[in-house]
Amino acid sequence: MTTKTVIITGAASGIGRHWAGVLVDRNSEYRLVLADVNEEGLRAAFTPNESVRLHSLDVRSVEQWQYVIDDTLQHFGRIDYLFNIAGGGRPAFLLDQPIENIDWVIDVNLKGPLIGMKLVGGVMLKQGTGHIVNVASLAGLSPTPGNALYSAAKGGLRNASIAAGIEWREQGIAVTVISPDLVDTPIMQKHLEVGSDEVALTYTGVTLTVVDLEKAFWKAMRGKPLEINLPRWRGWLAKLNHMNPSLMFLLYEPMKKRGMKRLAQIRKQCLGSRT
Repeated sequence: MTTKTVIITGAASGIGRHWAGVLVDRNSEYRLVLADVNEEGLRAAFTPNESVRLHSLDVRSVEQWQYVIDDTLQHFGRIDYLFNIAGGGRPAFLLDQPIENIDWVIDVNLKGPLIGMKLVGGVMLKQGTGHIVNVASLAGLSPTPGNALYSAAKGGLRNASIAAGIEWREQGIAVTVISPDLVDTPIMQKHLEVGSDEVALTYTGVTLTVVDLEKAFWKAMRGKPLEINLPRWRGWLAKLNHMNPSLMFLLYEPMKKRGMKRLAQIRKQCLGSRT
């Protein structure tokens, strides 16, 4: 079996940390380059060795991306997979958003992954093979009031992923975009601490775990589909809403009430589990 080289961004916490841990446990199959802007958290979670390299990476920086790629090629000779997992949200109604959040949310969730796709895609083109897996969001399939910036960024990432996947497929490079519903990560824990009306629609669906994303990653690696939505039925609902967005004028208030009720229930359960 040929050992594959994998770059994972956002590896210090949440989805990225879990997925990196899964592949670390299969150290005979994968050589790993784990990257995160939180270098302290990354080094607390993982120990570098001959098969695992750790890098501080602000995905908004072309120079830092290039350094990670050059180091990967120097030590491992190739890049078989890129998992663009790093991201983050700053939910608020649009007029309540500080102006600087526009740059932050778009840069971290869209510009950063696009830089990685561009630079790593060039390496994979020379190799004639490779697979890029981008983590977007169901918020990118359908406009999400209260989270407009994140919705815009993840929608852009989804569209760019599908476009690149079609452009590159005949050149041996696959691109898969995974759009999950709410995932139980540190971001969700922040919602439980401070969340209010602006995050209500986020809580109208299901709560996924990092294991659900792990299963989606394995599915992506096996079949190399253009797109995976989690859960699939929520993906279809989001796409239907996208086709007729004026429905949200009727649905928004009932959905907001449902989301706030569910958020309160989850918050109560979490507080109860800590006592």
